[in-house]
Amino acid sequence: MRVDDLGLPGVKLVQPAVHGDSRGFFVETYHRPRYVEAGITDEFVQDNQSRSGRGTIRGLHLQVRHGQAKLVRVVAGAIVDVAVDVRVGSPSFGRAVSVELSAENFHQLYIPPGFAHGFAVVSETADVEYKCSAVYDPGDEIAIRYDDPALGIQWPAIVSPILSARDLAALPLHDMRDRLPQYAPR
Repeated sequence: MRVDDLGLPGVKLVQPAVHGDSRGFFVETYHRPRYVEAGITDEFVQDNQSRSGRGTIRGLHLQVRHGQAKLVRVVAGAIVDVAVDVRVGSPSFGRAVSVELSAENFHQLYIPPGFAHGFAVVSETADVEYKCSAVYDPGDEIAIRYDDPALGIQWPAIVSPILSARDLAALPLHDMRDRLPQYAPR
C-alpha cells in the first residue's frame, strides 16, 4: 500500500494495493502491522457505515473529550471527504484538506483525533464505512458549520445540500472555540 501525508499533521491518504483479475478484485482494507508501519497506530474499537444520496453533506463532526481517530473508505459510490484541524493552538488550526474517496479508487482517509470530519456525496448514493478509535459518545460530539467561510473548504458544487437538523444548526469554528480540543505537541 501507499500512504501519503496530506499537508495537515497526521492526516494521511491510504492507497491499498488492489489485485484484480477476470474474477474481480481483492483488496486488504485493513492490516494492522502495515498501518502501524505507516504511522497509523490507533486501536480501532468501532466500525460504522452510512448510506447517503447525492447532494448530502454530513459534518463537520468531532468528539472533544474522547477524540476519535477515523479511517474512512467508500464501499459504493463516491464522496469528497474533508478533515479540518480544530485543535486550539495548533500551527495548522482552521486549515482543511479534502480528497475524493470512491469505490473505484479504493482510497482511504486517516483522520487523527482533534480534527473535524465531514463529507459530500457526489454519486447517486454512497456507502461510507469508517473505523473509530473511540466509542461514539453523543454527549461529547460537536458539529461545526460545514460552510464556514473562515475554513475555505472547497466543497463540490451542490445547489441545495441535504443536511441534518443538527448540521443546519451548527455554529462556525470561531463560535465553538471554547469547546474545541487543545493542541498538544508530541
